[in-house]
This record gives sequence, C-alpha cells and structure tokens, in this order.
Amino acid sequence: MTGGLRRLGRLASERAADRVVPPAGHTAWLTTFTAGAMVFLAVFALALSLAAGRLADRWSDALARTATIRVSAPADQLDLQARAVLDVLSTTPGIESARAMTDAEQRALLEPWFGPDLPVDTLPLPRLIAVTEDAEGYDAEGLRQRLAAEAPGAVLDDHGRWREPLVAAAGRLRTLGLLAILLIGGAMAAMITLAANASLASNAQVIRVLRLVGARDAYIARAFVRRFTLRALAGAAAGLAAGLAAVLVLPGGGDSVLTGLRFERAEWLWPFVLPPLAGLVAFVATRMAALATLRGLT
Repeated sequence: MTGGLRRLGRLASERAADRVVPPAGHTAWLTTFTAGAMVFLAVFALALSLAAGRLADRWSDALARTATIRVSAPADQLDLQARAVLDVLSTTPGIESARAMTDAEQRALLEPWFGPDLPVDTLPLPRLIAVTEDAEGYDAEGLRQRLAAEAPGAVLDDHGRWREPLVAAAGRLRTLGLLAILLIGGAMAAMITLAANASLASNAQVIRVLRLVGARDAYIARAFVRRFTLRALAGAAAGLAAGLAAVLVLPGGGDSVLTGLRFERAEWLWPFVLPPLAGLVAFVATRMAALATLRGLT
C-alpha cells in the first residue's frame, strides 16, 4: 500500500503526460461520478459500522453488571419475600447494591408495551429488585440456591439471554458495514476499469502514433493512470464532503443504530481515509487495465 501511495504522489507531478489523454469524453464524468457516489455510500457504511460498534459496547456495559430478581408470591407474602431477598443480597459477596423498584418504576418499564394507563395497583405484578454487582462479580448459581431456600418465589435474571443476542446482532451489523465498504471499493474498481478500457479503446489510433514516435507503453499507461486517478480523487473528495454533510444533518442522541448514525470524537478522522483509498483503488485498477489493453493493441 505504501508503494502504491508513493506512485500516486509521483503521478500527481507528471503534468506533461496529460497531453496524451484527451481531456473530455464520457469516461471523464463517469470516473468522477463513480468515485463520488461510492465514497458517499462508504461514508454511511462506515458510520453504520461505527454506530453498531458503539451500540454493542453500550448494551454490553449497561447489562453486564446488572441483574433483576423477580419475586412472585401471594399479596400477603410479597413484601415478606422481598425483604428476605434483600437480606440475602446484603450478605452475598460481589453484590454492590440492591433495591426494590417502586410502582412508578415498574409502570415505566411496562408503559412501552401496555401504554401509560396501566393500573399497576390492581394487577398482581411481581416485585422487581434491581441488582448491581461489583467489579469482582458474584456466584449466580450459588445465589439462586440461596434464594430458593430463603424466598421460593424469587427468580434471578442476570440479563444474559437479553445481552448476548443484542450484542451479537450489533456485532454482525458492524461486520456488515465493513463488508459493504469492501463491496463498494470493488464496485468502484470495476467501474473505473471499464471506463479506462473504454478510453484506451477509443484512443487506439493515438496510442499507435505515440508508439511510432518512440513512446513506451509504460509512459502511455502512466498518462492514463494519472488522469483517471486524479479524476477519482476529485470525485472522492466531493463524495466525502456530501457524505459528511448528510451525516451532520441526521438526528442524533438516541439509543439505536439509526439515531446514532454519526461519528463521535476521533471517529470523524476515519472518513478522510476514504479519498486516498479511492485514489489507490483507481490507480491499481487503471494501471492493470492500461497495461493489459496496451499489450493487446498492435
């Protein structure tokens, strides 16, 4: 990659070779538009991947050190068993804090499912106890056995069955974003290759004349590579600007992938890697296409 970037910089200073390639034609706007569109999409794919990673970390951190104990018992025994559970938790190593949720907190938990008018006071809801573990953690199986002996109606939920699928889904979404960036790069390479082949084929007579006056294939190929690489860089820069502007106007501050589809802090530096990568892809694709086409011309 370092060698390709070094060649990319050398091509930027060889202005004399520009006269070999006609400045106009459909391949000019096709290359610029393709690079711009692909980088624009890559910005969103990168934002999606980073947002999914942040969401996975947030979900994992939020659920990793918490647990819930559900106490189900007849109304006349509910408070007694809840106190028994709190007593057990107070003497359990690894438990940082534990408290019984209020009716208002339980109503808030159920509101997204049943609406704001849920009559909590008239329903036989279990008592929920929120548990937070310390850095060392606790013995979940041992706690379950103690709860079974002291409070038979208590059930420990360590959120594992909720955390693992959510984190796995967010991780797969992050991988999908990275895969999308690779596919975008491959599609851009294919389109630029087609444009370079079309330009080389349409200038076959010019290439033959250049060979007659002593121009080597390496010089001719370098001229095409420089022109297409600079077009791709220009399009990529425009696509980057448009992509960043679009990300800026997206809603933020939520706790989902869509509302968090933006960059945070140092993540804003990552999109600026895309234009050089687009230029490198254009350089490699055009060089391979040019050398292959020149070998086929007689």
